Amino acid sequence: MELNGAVLRGYLELLRPANVVTAVADVLAGYAVAGRANGPALPWLLTATVCLYAGGVVLNDFFDRELDAVERPERPIPSGRVTAPRAAALGAALLAAGVVAAAQGTRAAAAIAGAIVVLVVLYDARAKRHAIAGPVNMGLCRGLNLLLGVAAVPAAVAGNWPIALISVVYIAAVTTVSRGEVHGGKAGAAAFALISLSGVLAALTVIGLGAGGRAAISALVLTALLGYRVLPPFWRARNDPRPLVIRRAVKTGVLSLVLVDAAIGAAYGGTLYGAAVLATALVAGSLARLFAVT
Repeated sequence: MELNGAVLRGYLELLRPANVVTAVADVLAGYAVAGRANGPALPWLLTATVCLYAGGVVLNDFFDRELDAVERPERPIPSGRVTAPRAAALGAALLAAGVVAAAQGTRAAAAIAGAIVVLVVLYDARAKRHAIAGPVNMGLCRGLNLLLGVAAVPAAVAGNWPIALISVVYIAAVTTVSRGEVHGGKAGAAAFALISLSGVLAALTVIGLGAGGRAAISALVLTALLGYRVLPPFWRARNDPRPLVIRRAVKTGVLSLVLVDAAIGAAYGGTLYGAAVLATALVAGSLARLFAVT
């Protein structure tokens, strides 16, 4: 099939480019936690996370195609720019490629990638419809994605896995609020998100303080910036849970995950490394202006 401009745009929209970049930041942060050792594994792990995330969002739209035909007919599948069978094939191929790429890094990374695939399919096909299971499932996907970077050094996973809980809680909070993007949300969901995000900020502060020196200063500055970015929009969503307000909060929350990763990267890898992780936010922000995040 020849790809004309509209069809190509449809495939790019399916892939959610801005979101994929935030997945790269996860792995970079995890790699810092592992001590930035085993450099040859890093390119494979970055390739793996890009494929896994892209495959997950493509399958998300595949499973949502009937609902989107009513609520979001402009999306690639209901608009007819990408057929459902082709979307399913693309999503499955990307997930498989992600596991294969991770296996080129380390066996531990391959196992984590396999677990991510299971959770991604579970979320897309069923869990997303549940108020509690959906956000927790999505959070686990992002937590494991952070551990994918740690798995560059398999021995580091056992001692550092609790740090993945930061991503789990953060994404679970954002996902809980995102359920109101179309029809409006509930103030209680936004309040839960605010409490969860405050917990994430507290955890990052503890990690930053433990780093010492310039790394600590950098990590704490990034943590403060995260709070400045995410707390106001989620506070507004609590007071005014209309769809537009919620979508803005969710978009900010998704893109600001890079700040979580940058703070972790700075604490474990130093100021310059944290800045390198943060630089992915510039790419994500630019792509977010061209393609939808939610």
